[in-house]
Amino acid sequence: MKKQATIKSVVPFRLNRSELAVPGSRPEIFEKAAESDSDAIFLDLEDSVSVERKNKAREFILDAIRNLNWKNKTLSVRVNPIDTDFFIKDIEKLVGLNKQRLDLIMLPKVNSERDVLKLEKIVNQIEKRNKIEKKVGFELIIETAQGLINVNKIASSSKRIESLHFGAADFAASIGAKTMSIGGPHHQYGTLSPTSSKNERNFFLNDIWQVALFNIVVAAKAYGLRAIDCPYGDFNDNEGFEALAKSSYSLGFDGKMVIHPKQIKIANKIFMPTKKELSDAKLMLKAVEKSSKIGKGAIAFNGKLLDIVTIKQAKNIVQLYDKTLEKNND
Repeated sequence: MKKQATIKSVVPFRLNRSELAVPGSRPEIFEKAAESDSDAIFLDLEDSVSVERKNKAREFILDAIRNLNWKNKTLSVRVNPIDTDFFIKDIEKLVGLNKQRLDLIMLPKVNSERDVLKLEKIVNQIEKRNKIEKKVGFELIIETAQGLINVNKIASSSKRIESLHFGAADFAASIGAKTMSIGGPHHQYGTLSPTSSKNERNFFLNDIWQVALFNIVVAAKAYGLRAIDCPYGDFNDNEGFEALAKSSYSLGFDGKMVIHPKQIKIANKIFMPTKKELSDAKLMLKAVEKSSKIGKGAIAFNGKLLDIVTIKQAKNIVQLYDKTLEKNND
């Protein structure tokens, strides 16, 4: 077994607030996707492409990588799962293209670290054989029960890994969850308030994805990776998308996969600090800097205690905002 990567591997900074899914079998929308405001794009060879069209879709994608102007977007391709007949051909064609513009390979349905090591071995061989200098990174989708229980080993299995994604639809099928929605709530997943003398009870809706999301974000952050939340299938429900995006942003996720252009603007806004968050963070850092000069460790600020943990959180907010502005100005 290959030695695992060290904790906190250094990955390139990439804005990943929104990652637009683009079916590889629809080349007529590639240019529109390239012109969108999405931070990242993944051209899809997996779920959105029928078996009969997978080879043709691969050719469409190879042509688009060669010839389209993707601007400053992160460009990824979601290949077919490792246990399919299409997987090897996908990797050979994409990596063998030796096109500097391809940033990432997105591997779906990752069940264990062995899947990642197999992908890495094949990519290494192709790069060595073709004397390719630019090393392609990996995005991994956790969307099976087996993948979730192995998520920590998966996250540390290769230094090429840049992000972990959650795939709600396939995960629901994997565990037998009784939901047909992609990434949304289920109206029966909840609990009732205790009984009262008036026999009036309230129903409290719970988050059916919370356990999976929590484990994925913890694994990602433990190994210095980005954490990307799943898509929300009802692209006409902007209010629902916004609520879920705010929830995952609060939990520590860096962005969300989107399946429709109308979701891009919402994700880009939510997955970066608000002006108030930025202002509060800067004021906190100034207050802490001032107190440290007189030898104080923890101080009171606007009725709240500030200590070393709060400083780290404030610095994260300021750094994210600064990097977002820098990237947008490229």
